[in-house]
Amino acid sequence: MDLVTTATATDEANRAADVAVLPVGSFEQHGDHLPLLTDTIVACAIAKAAATAYDLMLLPPVTISCSQEHTGWPGSVSIRSSTLARIITDVAESLRGSGVDRLVVVNGHGGNYVLSNVVQEANVGDRRMALFPGRQDWATARQRAGLASSSHDDMHAGEIETSLLLHLCPEVVRDGYRNADHLAERPDLLVLGMRGYTESGVIGQPSLATDAKGKAVLESLTASFAATLAVLQGEARP
Repeated sequence: MDLVTTATATDEANRAADVAVLPVGSFEQHGDHLPLLTDTIVACAIAKAAATAYDLMLLPPVTISCSQEHTGWPGSVSIRSSTLARIITDVAESLRGSGVDRLVVVNGHGGNYVLSNVVQEANVGDRRMALFPGRQDWATARQRAGLASSSHDDMHAGEIETSLLLHLCPEVVRDGYRNADHLAERPDLLVLGMRGYTESGVIGQPSLATDAKGKAVLESLTASFAATLAVLQGEARP
């Protein structure tokens, strides 16, 4: 999985990018068939594809974030939202010190709600930061890839995440995903956590996942990134 940058200082000096891309993942349960690192793998893949396509500076990932809804599952680890917010703002400040004025945060975990606030606050004086993918980016990717499930039903370790990992690193997808489907409404998720709605850790339909769908999702997100980049750089959306 060649998803973490190996660029040297000379490489970045020659690139002279004014935008950096920071993948933010998580370390949390994804059922029996996907690794704890799933969200980080997804965030890294999106970030690397975008950085390569648009010649941007790629940063290494934040691998532990706000996964409190997964408390109780072996292996799941969290940090406070205030800690994650501080990490992002510190990274952005450090980048500016080396001449990189803008940052795109590529979020691979839906529970990182605080990232929206961090980005909003960062842009009060000027366009400094963007958050990707947005809800519409994911919706477009689902449509283009021909996914059968909705974003609501396919919440965790389901069709889209399993498809992405089948495309990116099939060797880490364990047997059993074809029989792991579980759907559930979760009106009080913030109170009850995932334990209130699933015993397996899955809410979605991984049985629908394919390598081809994962490839199409990644290609769609790479194309959609252009609009976010254009707005961040003060241009009109393409």
